[in-house]
Amino acid sequence: MICQEMLALGQSRSCIRELFEYGLKQAAVVGKENVFDFSIGNPSIPSPPKVNESFVDIVRTEDSLDVHGYTPAPGYPGVRKAVADDLNARFGADVRPENLFFTCGAAPALISVIRALAVQDAEIVGIAPYFAEYRPFIENNGAKFVVTPPDMEHFQIRFDELAKRINAHTQAVLINTPNNPSGVVYTRETLEKLAQLLTEKSREVGHPVYLISDEPYRELVYDGAVVSWVPSIYPNTVVCYSYSKSLSLPGERIGYVCVPDSAEDSAQLFAAVAGAARVLGHVCPPSLQQRVVARCAAERPDLEAYDKNRRALYEALTGFGYVCPKANGAFYMFVKAPGGSSKAFSDRAKEKNVLVVPGNDFGCPEYFRLCTCVSYDTIQRSLPLFKELIESYR
Repeated sequence: MICQEMLALGQSRSCIRELFEYGLKQAAVVGKENVFDFSIGNPSIPSPPKVNESFVDIVRTEDSLDVHGYTPAPGYPGVRKAVADDLNARFGADVRPENLFFTCGAAPALISVIRALAVQDAEIVGIAPYFAEYRPFIENNGAKFVVTPPDMEHFQIRFDELAKRINAHTQAVLINTPNNPSGVVYTRETLEKLAQLLTEKSREVGHPVYLISDEPYRELVYDGAVVSWVPSIYPNTVVCYSYSKSLSLPGERIGYVCVPDSAEDSAQLFAAVAGAARVLGHVCPPSLQQRVVARCAAERPDLEAYDKNRRALYEALTGFGYVCPKANGAFYMFVKAPGGSSKAFSDRAKEKNVLVVPGNDFGCPEYFRLCTCVSYDTIQRSLPLFKELIESYR
């Protein structure tokens, strides 16, 4: 017998991955230069020089058995200290190394927190638009995923709708800022209002409603946007982070959970995260990647290319008549689909070898996502096709 839930997940697959793989196949037919793939958030700027230099130096100069051996499950003490020091220097975060549990990227970090909070009848509230994988992460790890409808004007939070969805079963609210897929950064005002609501609701339901802050795009912001350290605004916050985007290391899988001392029952929650990671088969995050992070914790990405792409695509598409919020973070744009159906638009674009992700799995079927982490040349050569596409609806 085969688990039918896992079979269904395996057969349905991610729409993002399907488009990405379609693009690879189509490139073999029409040439890579003739496929305009905006489907997958694969960083397109090189890692900071110190990152690659660190990989090489560690492998060449440090003991091979240590470099490739097991580490403590939460990570090396040295890497945890280096990251805590960086967070404290940047945000005044008051993080101790013991608050950090390193994982193989943000996905295992999120799943470990979800499982740690998955008491009987647990609910976790997400806010549309949300990262498409949140639903399987939550629903297949012991909790119910409850969705708050999107703020279609500003892509912040509809607090009236969120308040309705928090009840005695709510264990946490999950936010993602800078946001995938919208590219919007939650403002300080939004986060303070969220903190006030969760404080009131925690008192009302008689237990802490945690805030899970998923932050893989923390360093990718533009136009003076500021990403706040969320635990300083709402103490019952757990932070999940990945170095995939900030250091252009998506294939190396390294990230962490931060359970600050300010979170209620923080020691027990941290232990539950460790227990959840153990159940998931976590032994330790990659030793080599940990050592690189320890050396590069203070490195930041050069965002000039991403910013150039963002501005060029936004100005051109809005000039053609497309409607979308102006992204001030991450490397995405969320565009209202002509005709109202992002799936229909994605299918029509696919005929021109323009690959865009329909917003259905993000909780916004009227919008499609564009990844702007492509070459500037790809953007420029795709623009006539985007113009043809919107004109085909007129």
